[in-house]
Amino acid sequence: MAARLVELQSADAPELDPYLRLRDRDLARTDGLFVAEGEVVVRVLASARQTHFRVRSLLVEQRRVEAIRDVVDALGEHVVAYVVPQEVMDTAVGFPIHRGILALGERGAGLHAAALLAVEAEGRAKIAVGLVGLTNHDNVGSVFRNAAAFGACGVLLDPATCDPLYRKAIRVSVGAALVVPFARCGSADEMLEIIAAAGWEALALSGRGEEMLDAVLREASPAKGRVLLLGTEGQGLPEEVLARTRRVRIDMTPTLDSLNVAVACGIALYEAARKR
Repeated sequence: MAARLVELQSADAPELDPYLRLRDRDLARTDGLFVAEGEVVVRVLASARQTHFRVRSLLVEQRRVEAIRDVVDALGEHVVAYVVPQEVMDTAVGFPIHRGILALGERGAGLHAAALLAVEAEGRAKIAVGLVGLTNHDNVGSVFRNAAAFGACGVLLDPATCDPLYRKAIRVSVGAALVVPFARCGSADEMLEIIAAAGWEALALSGRGEEMLDAVLREASPAKGRVLLLGTEGQGLPEEVLARTRRVRIDMTPTLDSLNVAVACGIALYEAARKR
C-alpha cells in the first residue's frame, strides 16, 4: 500500500518535531536519522531498497505532491508523507527551502570495513576509496559521486572524515552516498591494517608520490584489489600513512603541485576504470 498523506497547516504540529531539529549531528545522535533533500535525492533514497537505509517520513510542499506521486505510491503505509504549505515548510526547516521535498531516512546498522572489502573481493569491483581527514562536506559528497560514476565498490572513512549522510554531502553526491557502501574505521592505522588483512593494496595519492598512478594501474592488479587513499586539502595524507603505503601521483604540469581532492579522486577512479 502507498504511504499515507497527512495534511498539516501549522509548523507547531507535533508530527513535524523531527523536522524542527534538522541539525545533522542531533538527528544522527538522538534518533539515528539523516535528511535527504530535493526530489532527485529523495527518489534515490526511496529506490535504494537493497541498502540498509529506509524512509521514515516525507515532508512535501503541497504543490510538489504530484511530482513525487509515484514515490509516495511505492512506499509502504508505514511511511507518512506530511503535506504542508510553503510557509509551514520554511518555518519548520528554519530557512526558505525551495526544493519542496524532504525525507527523514533511517541509518540502520553501519557496515564494517573488513566485511565491505571481503564481500567485494568475491569477483566484483577491484577498486575502493579510503578517506583520511576529509572534513569538507562538498569534497566528501563529490568523492561519493565519483565512486558511483566509476564503479568503486565502496569507501572507507577514518574518524576525522565527515559523515557522508550529512544533508549537504548527500546533496552534493546527488544521492550516491546512499548507494555506494561505506564503512568507518577506528583510525587511519586501523584502515591500513584492515586493507592489508583483506589482501588489498593501499595506494596513497600524493603530489609527492614516487610513482605515476597510470603506470601503477597498468600493472597486474592484486588478487583482491586496490584502495585509493586520499587526504585532506592542503596537508594531504599524514606522514605516518605515506610511510606505510605505496605512494603514487597524477601526472600534471609543474605550474601547480596539487589538485582539489575530489578532482584528483575522479581522475584516479577514471584511470582505474579504464585499466579494468
